[in-house]
Amino acid sequence: MHLKILVSAGEASGDLYASLLVAELRRSWPDAEFFGCTGPRMKAAGVRTVVDAASLAVVGLVEVVAHIPRIYGEYRKLLAAAREQKPDLAILTDSPDFHLRAARRLHALGIPVVYLVAPQAWAWRKGRLKTMRRTVRRLLCIFPFEEDFFRREGVPATYIGHPLAGLVRPSLRREEFFKKHRLAAGRPLVTVLPGSRRGEAARHLPALLDAAERLYREQAVNLVLPASANTGAAFFRAALVRERPGGSPVGVIEGESWDALAHADLALAASGTVTVEAALLGTPMVTFYKVTAPSWVMGKLLVDVPFYCMVNLIAGRAVVPELMQGQMTGESIAREARRLLGDENARAEMKAGLAEVREKLAYAGMPAPQRAAAIVQELVREIVAQKIAARKTREGQVAHVS
Repeated sequence: MHLKILVSAGEASGDLYASLLVAELRRSWPDAEFFGCTGPRMKAAGVRTVVDAASLAVVGLVEVVAHIPRIYGEYRKLLAAAREQKPDLAILTDSPDFHLRAARRLHALGIPVVYLVAPQAWAWRKGRLKTMRRTVRRLLCIFPFEEDFFRREGVPATYIGHPLAGLVRPSLRREEFFKKHRLAAGRPLVTVLPGSRRGEAARHLPALLDAAERLYREQAVNLVLPASANTGAAFFRAALVRERPGGSPVGVIEGESWDALAHADLALAASGTVTVEAALLGTPMVTFYKVTAPSWVMGKLLVDVPFYCMVNLIAGRAVVPELMQGQMTGESIAREARRLLGDENARAEMKAGLAEVREKLAYAGMPAPQRAAAIVQELVREIVAQKIAARKTREGQVAHVS
């Protein structure tokens, strides 16, 4: 059977996770055809592009409004391809505003939907659960507390572990990394991570640069900012010139975020996937996030969680400090950074908490992409068996009439 599978991801992290799943599926189905909404990693995995994932990368309840016409156009393009290509299965990854809407239409077209990376309905917008119960055949969760929540709500969910567990590791030794970037060997390394999207990075950068300068004045530290593929080093270098025309102690490098995290004594990290990466690498961190004022007000009314950072949610307690919205200032970031750089007991306590999180994410020792692929293969076997049974039923009815 020649399989056609629609795969869609709208974020850099989703692009990575979906590409890992596609790679696993290709081991069993080398002739399968994959197409959909792709980023660079899915393209490299051989998924044919119908929609470029970069066109969907917008953050914020208010910020997204201006982009709705363009996003809706991409949505229609993807659904048109689904109607034309008639895939046997759709794998939708994260980006719930886009993908839950797509799931309804795909379900109406008779295309089974696997959803990778659960929407955060446990935190807000619980109305999404009705759509998920009706349209999602399998929900693949990457955080340990999600499976029980969704199963209680009638959604067929399975925890697969986190795709980054076992994958996140440095490519250089510490001394090699320091030498490559001309960092002072005797100084602590502080890695600055403003966010993977330009909008969020631009909001975070002023406070981070202020914090970096405060730290640099008070103690000898190395400061590096590894630019994500979405933003690029040129964006940050230009931003540093605008923000600090007299120069900044922060050095911008192209990529290498896992090396920059693994060898860091401390990370200043925007709340998101990078905090999970830091936890997997055991790197102490200060987390933060800021959106526009209207988005924050709306979010406070809608979101019901004890913590904002995923590391703390997984641990079930405050393992890492969270500086959100008005709390995110250069002074507060520098204060927390000084505490963690100077207090070995605080660092040891945080590292122990991060080790607990890492153990939970590396679920049962099997890589998450393999577990996900096994679930998808099982579902495809069910679908094929159902199609064969339906065909035999139709043939039997025809024979009976004849």
